Amino acid sequence: MSTVLLVFCLLGFITLASAFLTVFSRNPIHSAIYLVICFFSIAGHYLLLNAQFLAIVHIIVYSGAIMILFLFTIMLMNLNKEDEVHKPRITRLGAIVSFCLVCLVLIAIFTNSKPIVGEYVATGEDYQSINVLGKILLNEYMVPFEFASILLLTAMIGTVLLSKKEKLEK
Repeated sequence: MSTVLLVFCLLGFITLASAFLTVFSRNPIHSAIYLVICFFSIAGHYLLLNAQFLAIVHIIVYSGAIMILFLFTIMLMNLNKEDEVHKPRITRLGAIVSFCLVCLVLIAIFTNSKPIVGEYVATGEDYQSINVLGKILLNEYMVPFEFASILLLTAMIGTVLLSKKEKLEK
């Protein structure tokens, strides 16, 4: 067995196991940590596909920024065991059945799929290069890039204002 296949299988196992633990963990903080592990293993898959820039951006955006927002949300909600609403068993059973059906459909799709056979036509441009991506982002897509930064800044300010506790006057 080749080394790449072994690493792929190991990363696949880590991804599936951490995703499963994310869904079925009772503690929300543990779920967030398992999700971070899942994101890092997906970044490993990107590295196996020789997409280094996508792997680094995935780690920075998902494992960094979005997971910090998840953790802040979990901590602001102050989830306690006594406040938690217990779901009936039929809901859990429905979730398990749905999960198994989706898994069976995905397995059927993957086993019946055939690789694309044909000639690969190269345009000669290197889209993996950070230099090329930087030029495209900061020339052609500068306005949407700035709008996204303003949107994220507005969301951050709104989150701080919503989470701010008001002082009660006595």
